Amino acid sequence: MSRVQLALNVDDLEQAVGFYSTLFGAEPAKRKPGYANFAIDEPPLKLVLIENPGQGGSMNHLGVEVESSDKVRAEIARLAAAGLFTEEQIATTCCFATQDKVWVTGPDAERWEVYTVLADTEHFGTAPDFAATDDRAAVQACCGTGSSAEAGDAEEVACCTPTAER
Repeated sequence: MSRVQLALNVDDLEQAVGFYSTLFGAEPAKRKPGYANFAIDEPPLKLVLIENPGQGGSMNHLGVEVESSDKVRAEIARLAAAGLFTEEQIATTCCFATQDKVWVTGPDAERWEVYTVLADTEHFGTAPDFAATDDRAAVQACCGTGSSAEAGDAEEVACCTPTAER
């Protein structure tokens, strides 16, 4: 089953988890420092909450979760054939999971990913400096403001940050 993903920046993760748990009548499928995701069956939705103080209420990125790596590869071929620039990330670790994914950017600079989860992980991403930081800092570096990354590290840790901000 495919489902749309909506990744939101939130100011207060605990407050947001409480609200969305009530709204969807479900608890998060995954909770980590600064991060939570819900796998909602009805409507089919992957809701990702990324604690990013000062950015609450804004969209982080959008996505489509698919069932297999074969489907990701098919989407890479389809999107590239349609003339869209694709950024492929195969066996990458981001959002506490190892994933195969492809990124495309919409006409108004909105970032979309088509991805499948290969395995859960205990770390937000794979950049070398993540071992020296807590996962909350890794979340902010990867999908947030980038405030915990040094300027030279921005490309390595910005898996969810729009290209314009890298």
